[in-house]
Amino acid sequence: MENQFMIPIGIEDFKEIREEGYYYVDKTALIEQVLDKRSKVTLFTRPRRFGKTLNMSMLRYFFEIGADSTLFNGLYISQNAELCEKYMGKYPVIAISLKGVDADSYTKAKAQIIKIINREARRHRLLLKSEKLDSFDKELLTQLLSRNMEEDTITSSLQELTELLEAHFSKKVVVLIDEYDVPLAKAYENGYYNEMVLLIRNLFGNVLKTNDSLAFAVLTG
Repeated sequence: MENQFMIPIGIEDFKEIREEGYYYVDKTALIEQVLDKRSKVTLFTRPRRFGKTLNMSMLRYFFEIGADSTLFNGLYISQNAELCEKYMGKYPVIAISLKGVDADSYTKAKAQIIKIINREARRHRLLLKSEKLDSFDKELLTQLLSRNMEEDTITSSLQELTELLEAHFSKKVVVLIDEYDVPLAKAYENGYYNEMVLLIRNLFGNVLKTNDSLAFAVLTG
């Protein structure tokens, strides 16, 4: 009984599950499927509590530069040494989740989206010290760290972050967006759908369409 694994109730972080001795249902074949299809943008639609967020966490830990290969030891994907050698830890990654956007007004929902962008920009604040970025580039990142973004800053934020990451790492960027549709569902319920759909359409359109800094993107909803 000493080696019995724990059940990861409510835990959605792949690294925590792998390092802290929780049961893990191996879904790393998803990595192969994403790469085999290799669409510019892939959307996975599944019901709630189906493990979407955990899978997105797994993708981030696999693709992101600095990946810890030991997290995947003994899992299906580790058998594909050629794929791991070519893709594991080879990309800058932007990973956001919109599932926490739940507000009774557009103003409040927009503020929540700004905080999500802020959080991801902070995760990449090493760019502020990059010798490959000029002062204008770093000012763009500073704007993404601000809580007082104008709408045009919000809608261009993820695209600009991909451009900054590509400039620093000289690699195109993987974008992961979890629960993309939650802000739209909540907006519909609370009467500000038209405003929110315009914001989300422009935000996603900028980062996912005709974005030369994008390697590929995966969305769930």
